[in-house]
Amino acid sequence: MSQPARIIVVGSINMDLVFRTHQLPRPGETITGHSFQQVPGGKGANQAVAAARLGAQVSMVGRIGDDGFGRTLIDGLTEESIDTSFVKVTPNCSSGLAVIGVEDSGQNSITVIPGANGFVTPDDVIAAEELFQSADVLLVQFEIPLPAVQKAVELAHRYGVKIILDPAPSVRVVPADLLQVDVICPNETEAESLSGQVVDSIAMAMSAVQQIGSRGPQVSLITLGSQGVVVFDGKTSVHIPPFNVDAIDTTAAGDAFAAAFGIALAEQMSVSEATRFAAAAGALATTKHGAQPAMPTRDAVEALLRGR
Repeated sequence: MSQPARIIVVGSINMDLVFRTHQLPRPGETITGHSFQQVPGGKGANQAVAAARLGAQVSMVGRIGDDGFGRTLIDGLTEESIDTSFVKVTPNCSSGLAVIGVEDSGQNSITVIPGANGFVTPDDVIAAEELFQSADVLLVQFEIPLPAVQKAVELAHRYGVKIILDPAPSVRVVPADLLQVDVICPNETEAESLSGQVVDSIAMAMSAVQQIGSRGPQVSLITLGSQGVVVFDGKTSVHIPPFNVDAIDTTAAGDAFAAAFGIALAEQMSVSEATRFAAAAGALATTKHGAQPAMPTRDAVEALLRGR
């Protein structure tokens, strides 16, 4: 493209409070941990940072609380050159938080407190309508109330903006209008919820991705972690093998994948090229700890693609 991809992200903004310990506590048990980190996260903000590092012009729509975490979260997005003009401060409310306990074994336990994310409204999205008039791609997820997501999808359709839906976390029923998107990219668990099928092998994933694709998305993908990705373009389904990287933390790999597919869509890559580009970004995100700190650069993604 002659100019950077223009991406809108409507979604969550969290602070991840991560503690590591030899073993997670049982109910009623007190333990001593050995490390703690405060890491910016939230699926929406993660995708915004990933898109910015991949070279896009990014605008974020969402909410933070009027606490100290909120200021830190905004500063982090601004440092990535992300437009935060439409990130509102919710008075007398905490910012979104995720308290994450990680055992030395790698097992984790996560408690999410939506905070200000739970107050994102359709009116917040309407206030940002001017962004949709010149955007290439909209990225949305399910960590904010569904009416706000629906309004974002509605505006994207109105202005011809391509839509990527990362249907996470799973919701019991996905409204039919939210499946009328350009791309949907669930992981195995979310794909099971959407398709009603078990996804415990590549063969089962190939079946499930077609079932999801029959419900409206133009392109359907299922990310399979260490087994790669399956993709259905409305005609055929294909398995894309994984990239060989030294994975140490899978947090936000799906967010890197969604953002990278958005860039590829804006740059009019083929479905096959876009899937490989997104898979490379997702793989690189697993090679570092944390969410936003692990989001890869465009140079790193292209280097991995060249090395395959």
